[in-house]
Amino acid sequence: MRTKPCQNYLDEEVMAANPLQLVRLLYRGALDSIAAARRHLRAGEIRARSSAINKAMAIVIELSRSLDRQMSGDLSHNLAGLYAYVQTLLVEGNARQFDPPLAEAEALLSTLLEGWEYCAKKDYTEARHAAPAGESVSCAY
Repeated sequence: MRTKPCQNYLDEEVMAANPLQLVRLLYRGALDSIAAARRHLRAGEIRARSSAINKAMAIVIELSRSLDRQMSGDLSHNLAGLYAYVQTLLVEGNARQFDPPLAEAEALLSTLLEGWEYCAKKDYTEARHAAPAGESVSCAY
């Protein structure tokens, strides 16, 4: 049994999440890790910075792997390109110990999260008011 209430809450949130919520959780995790990396960079904490960047990198890789390239076509292709670019920025920020690439990666992922948040809001609103019972609504189309 875990003794950390925050970890228990996160575990419960992940287990109860639908796919859209999971994507949003991944984005938030990546953004939190990048923010931590930037703080560690300013403080000169090399090991902590690298660890935070590695965590963000792992999350972005998972986001890329989860793309359904056959179902979403151009959307998946474009997201894959953005994820690859974000990975390049993370590597550059880590290798050069330089904040601007990390800031750019954070800004890109924040913008993408805003899009997913919009989809979540739209899905909820449309599912509640417009879609027949049992029919799903998605921003992926």
